[in-house]
Amino acid sequence: MIFITLSYWDIAIAGLLLIFNAGLSMAFQLGLGQRLLIAATRMVVQLTMVGLVLKALFALASPLLTALAAFVMVLFAGREAMARQDRRFEGYWSYGIGTSAMMSAGLIVTVFGLTTQIHADPWYNPRFALPILGMILGNTMNGVSLGLERLVSGAVLSRNAIEAQLMLGADIGEAMRGVRRDAMRAGLIPTINGMAAAGLVSLPGMMTGQILAGVEPVEAVKYQILIMFLIGGGTGFGTFVAVIAASRRLTDARQRLRLDRLQAKSE
Repeated sequence: MIFITLSYWDIAIAGLLLIFNAGLSMAFQLGLGQRLLIAATRMVVQLTMVGLVLKALFALASPLLTALAAFVMVLFAGREAMARQDRRFEGYWSYGIGTSAMMSAGLIVTVFGLTTQIHADPWYNPRFALPILGMILGNTMNGVSLGLERLVSGAVLSRNAIEAQLMLGADIGEAMRGVRRDAMRAGLIPTINGMAAAGLVSLPGMMTGQILAGVEPVEAVKYQILIMFLIGGGTGFGTFVAVIAASRRLTDARQRLRLDRLQAKSE
């Protein structure tokens, strides 16, 4: 097995590409140079800390610590999903809907994969559980945030049409059906595009990493297909749960559209 160890100098050289992009941003007055460098710095710090934490978790293999790490991952995913919303629900709902959907989807799909396909021993082994949960959460977060954003913006833009249908005798579920359907589609499109392009247009990250680490390409492909199936299932489930829960929050038992439950649009 061929394994090439990277030095910190190798990583620093690759980082020069982002510095070059930041310079281009300044030259073209895009206003993204500082944000790009901050995001890159944040990524380096976060991944370095995660690497140290995972090293300790792998050595301990404690179910309690693994569950705690998974819970923290879900909380941060919920925060990121909420931060991407232009219009948000008031109070806990803004954070709770997306976080609950991602938690249910991520945990169900991860446990399903660990116990029925990967057969980790024990099944909660953090070496398998946390990376798989992370990949599922990352993609589910995108689906949930896109779905919620499309649902809320669609309800605001289609307010007159929805209320006109209600005045003509339609129930709120029927009046919201088109907006809800568009939101679910928006959440699933990135995953569908990713699966359609895998292999011909792009080599997915996990597969590429395994090949670079010396794994046989056929074995890397099998793992990548499994992960893509799990990601697709988790993203779909999480998006459906989030959109349905949010659409219920946007309506009430008196068949009314409740846009007053949204915060003012952020600038």
